[in-house]
Amino acid sequence: MPPTRPRRKRDIDRAASDPLDPAILRPSLEGRRILVGISGGIAVYKTCTLVSRLAQAGAHVTVAMTDAATRFVTPLTFQSLSGRPVYTSAWEHHESDDPQHISLARSTDLALIAPATMDFLAKVATGRTDDVVTLILSAIDARRTPVLLAPAMNDVMWSQASTRRNCRTLERDGYVLVGPGDGWMACRSVGTGRMVEPADLALAILRHVPPPTRA
Repeated sequence: MPPTRPRRKRDIDRAASDPLDPAILRPSLEGRRILVGISGGIAVYKTCTLVSRLAQAGAHVTVAMTDAATRFVTPLTFQSLSGRPVYTSAWEHHESDDPQHISLARSTDLALIAPATMDFLAKVATGRTDDVVTLILSAIDARRTPVLLAPAMNDVMWSQASTRRNCRTLERDGYVLVGPGDGWMACRSVGTGRMVEPADLALAILRHVPPPTRA
C-alpha cells in the first residue's frame, strides 16, 4: 500500500535538514525512475552533484542532454555519475527498440530539467521537439507525471516579456517551475535568474515524486 500522507511529510521534513544525504533520500527515491534533462547552461555543474546523490539514494536516473549541454559537461561524466547510458541524440534508443523514446517517457516517475535555459523554456512552451530532451518531454503528460523545470539565465533574459509569457504557459500546461533564485551569476552580475542549488532541487523532487508502493 502507498505510504500515508503523514509518513510522506515526515520524510520531507527530515530531508530538509540535509536534502543531499543519500540515506535521507533513499526511503522516498529508491527504485524511482527519474529523468534528468539538461540544456546548455553553465549551471549544469550543479546538476552533476544532484545526479550523483540521486543515484546513491537508489534512484534509477536517466540523463538526456541537448547538444549545447555537452559543450559544458561531457556525457561520460553523467554516465559515470548515474551508472546508466546518457541520451544525446534523438536517434539513440538504449531502453528499447523505440526511436521515439515513448517507452522511456512512459516509465518515468518524475522528470527534471536543470538547467532550463530561456531557449529551452521557449521550445517546450511552443511544442518544439528538435532535440532529444524536448522529444522525450513531448511524450510525457505533465498533468500526470511531474515535470520540474529549473530556469537558469541572465536576469535580463529572465525578465523578458517572452520568458514571463512562456513560463505562464508552462505552468498552465502542468509544468512546475523550481526557481530561479537570486545571486551572483556567470555574467558577472547580481540578479534573478540563477538556477537554484542542488539541495533545493532534491527537496522539489521529494515533494513531487509519486510515493513508492510498499508491501
